Amino acid sequence: MSHRQIMEALSGLLLGMFVAMLSSTIVSNALPRIIADLHGTQSAYTWVVTAALLSMTATTPLWGKLADLFSKKLLVQISLVIFVTGSVVAGLSQNTSMLIVCRVIQGIGVGGLTALVQVILAAMISPRERGRYSGYLGAVFAVATVGGPLLGGVITDTEWLGWRWCFYVGVPFALIALVVLQKTLKLPVVRRENVRIDWLGATVMSAAVSLLLIWVTLAGDSYEWLSWQTYVMVAGSILLGLLFVFIESRAAEPIIPLRLFRNRTITLASTASLFVGIAMFGATVFLSQYFQLARGESPTMSGVLTIPMIAGLFISSTVSGQIITRTGRWKGWLVTGGVLLSGALGLLGTMRYDTPYWHLAIFMGLLGLGVGMMMQNLVLATQNQVAPEDLGSASSTVAFFRSLGGAVGVSVLGAVLSTHISTYLTEGLTRLGIKPPGGDGSQIPNLSELPEPVRVVVESAYGHGVADIFAYAAPIAAVALILVIFIKEVALGKHSGLQQAAEQASATTVGKAS
Repeated sequence: MSHRQIMEALSGLLLGMFVAMLSSTIVSNALPRIIADLHGTQSAYTWVVTAALLSMTATTPLWGKLADLFSKKLLVQISLVIFVTGSVVAGLSQNTSMLIVCRVIQGIGVGGLTALVQVILAAMISPRERGRYSGYLGAVFAVATVGGPLLGGVITDTEWLGWRWCFYVGVPFALIALVVLQKTLKLPVVRRENVRIDWLGATVMSAAVSLLLIWVTLAGDSYEWLSWQTYVMVAGSILLGLLFVFIESRAAEPIIPLRLFRNRTITLASTASLFVGIAMFGATVFLSQYFQLARGESPTMSGVLTIPMIAGLFISSTVSGQIITRTGRWKGWLVTGGVLLSGALGLLGTMRYDTPYWHLAIFMGLLGLGVGMMMQNLVLATQNQVAPEDLGSASSTVAFFRSLGGAVGVSVLGAVLSTHISTYLTEGLTRLGIKPPGGDGSQIPNLSELPEPVRVVVESAYGHGVADIFAYAAPIAAVALILVIFIKEVALGKHSGLQQAAEQASATTVGKAS
């Protein structure tokens, strides 16, 4: 395929990915207002984010496996329809429970888009050229990441629109993506006889992940970390995980083929993606709370203030992709990204509510550079190591572990944040001679309604609490750095997945003829 043909085919895919990323980022700055309007708690705030990550995580391997068996074009269109359905209903939410359910539906659609875009990219483009186009994907991710919070902030601050339009605004883009995909994406459909989907494995995996996330979300709030509920849930999650491994070892068409993990690169890249997900999602999702509740900024300004992070991500993803295509070398980018990610998180762990913004801008810029170097290149390293028939499973496996890390990170760090904020609020109010209010202190405050001394206490509590989250994420990112150091660099292949499949089919035909 020529560059023009590839770009025409990618246009709908990139638009679909833009919609998926927009759905995650557009609500980030609106969430404090949404939770306040729906009378939610800090736990509800965390679950609105976690619910989408959970369903995306649980379904990503299934979408990837389906891509190895059925029409990739049809699957990506189905995922867009599911996303549109969840978005429309989410805008009608009357309480946090309804919103969380709608976010689950959105997450299923986003899981399909996340997995399938990577799979189709690998099918059309060789690993050597893929760095260039992965850079475009990273650029779209960056634009959606910076445009989402800004757009969400403007919508939330616009009285005649309101936060519900944060969910509606992505629908037209999704519908346009459907039309563009229908016209531009032309991939051969490989028909396979006697196809079996491992529904049992998918169900058990979803149950194991869900139980784990429910535990980390509620622990420290509804019950103690060391309690009988913890023992039951952790044991149940481990048993379900072992059962999943047993099922996959015997399934004809496993959701996650265990043979993939015999490859050292895939094992290390998947595990590194897990820790990158914990550090990246777990820390950055609470930045909007920091700017709005620790610095008193509006939703719109919260988006503007995160531009350094997005600029770093945009630059590193596009530049690294172009250079990787030119040189064929990719490991140095992964290691450098790990160093920057770990260091930036550690620096952000020192911030407080009154930290000079230019300090934060530098720290966020470094964070964006690190994320941009690691996120797409871990997928590239994995795709370079697998056969064409496993491209879907391998790509979605890396995405699965990254999403799982993100879901666990948001849940665990969200629970820790709630506890720390409650502690800092109690200490600050006590110093003022004010008796702390009853309850667990998890209700999201409205700063404009607080007297000045109390407002300073609240801002300080949120500033210190969010900083603690970054401090905890830094050593987790360091683990990802250690893992990528041990990944062996293999020269990038020059044939796309479709070319490899055609060569294999031709070799098989010649063999039978002889």
